[in-house]
Amino acid sequence: MTKNSRLGTMMFLQYALWGAWLPVTARYLSASVSDGGLGFTGSQIGMILGLAGSIGAIAAPFIAGQIADRYFSTERILAFLVTTGGIVKWYTSVQTDYHSWLVLSIVYSVLYMPTLALSNSITFAHIDDQENDFPKIRVWGTIGWIVASWAFPMIWLQTDLQLQSMPPFIVGAEVPDVTARLADALKFSGGISILYGAFCFLLPSTPPKKDATERLAFKKAFELFQYSSFTILVLSSLAVSIIHQIYFLQTGPFLSHIGIPDSQIGPAMTIGQFAEILTMAYLGYFLKRLGFKKVITIGIAAYCLRYAIFGTELFPVWVMIASQAFHGFCYAFFFAAAYVYVDKIAEEDVRHSAQTVFGIIILGGGPVIGGWLSGFLQSHYTINGAFDYSNFWYTLSAIGLVATTVFYFSFKEQTQ
Repeated sequence: MTKNSRLGTMMFLQYALWGAWLPVTARYLSASVSDGGLGFTGSQIGMILGLAGSIGAIAAPFIAGQIADRYFSTERILAFLVTTGGIVKWYTSVQTDYHSWLVLSIVYSVLYMPTLALSNSITFAHIDDQENDFPKIRVWGTIGWIVASWAFPMIWLQTDLQLQSMPPFIVGAEVPDVTARLADALKFSGGISILYGAFCFLLPSTPPKKDATERLAFKKAFELFQYSSFTILVLSSLAVSIIHQIYFLQTGPFLSHIGIPDSQIGPAMTIGQFAEILTMAYLGYFLKRLGFKKVITIGIAAYCLRYAIFGTELFPVWVMIASQAFHGFCYAFFFAAAYVYVDKIAEEDVRHSAQTVFGIIILGGGPVIGGWLSGFLQSHYTINGAFDYSNFWYTLSAIGLVATTVFYFSFKEQTQ
């Protein structure tokens, strides 16, 4: 395998193991026990998918970033983290009480969240043109997410698959215990994760910078706040990551609410990833033609528009599903472009830690606030037992509009 093909396979596995469980977990946790779910409340689900992930992201710079920048080869750390994480995820799938889920989710996030930044930094360490090469390699992560999200329900949740005109296009009859079987998505993810751990030993060697002048890599990485552009990016990312997290907390239950069967929720949500493939493929072109400021602004604005469509009840179901195509701009134009920007302004000996410091915001602060906000808004907009999804999504759209405006008028590029 060539170097780029190995990096592409790394990204495929990195996001396949995430896409295998995340889209359907909120639905499994929120479904009643009689329906095969666990019957957790909105606040409990917010803690499991929000707080847990935040703890892992906050720990990342002090664990994985520091170790990778100063002590051990990055690919070996990555192998240990994803293998151990896969075992934890498999064990979580057989738990049924809230406290076990919360504790195990925290442990898993401490293991998995650092790998997002480490896989990015391994890629950046072995490419020459960040704007063009990174999107082409990162797009394989999107493909991995799609494959995992489609393979699990097709193999395990449905029978007699047939083509249909409306997304997700390939559907079949649901098995009788379909909701209960959603828990097996975690086992599927665990298996992918262990396979990924073995593959890490085929990755290009990425040794630490042992001759660096600053021993504490994460300390030097925090000096990026001397750049006003980094500070503005971080503040905007906090708002975006809040509403991004809520997407994964509420979209599964929302799709079920508007009539999408449980076995089709995962595939339906991958429409966003299909769009992401296209936008990621041209990200380098747009970065060079428009610059970071305009590209990232478009990415934030896409959140605003997508949630506005979700909240408009006059639209038919197929419009709600198709509007997830905006996720392509949300992720590629915001998150991927932001990762590239952080790599360009960080010094070479702290690039692992720079990615994880940025990850504190988008995977740490944002999700914990998003988990709380999701539960609060759900309670606020639930009247007589009925959840008003329309006003809920409009509120998130308004947050996206404010973030778009603040970023556009405050950010000044400082890559030179």
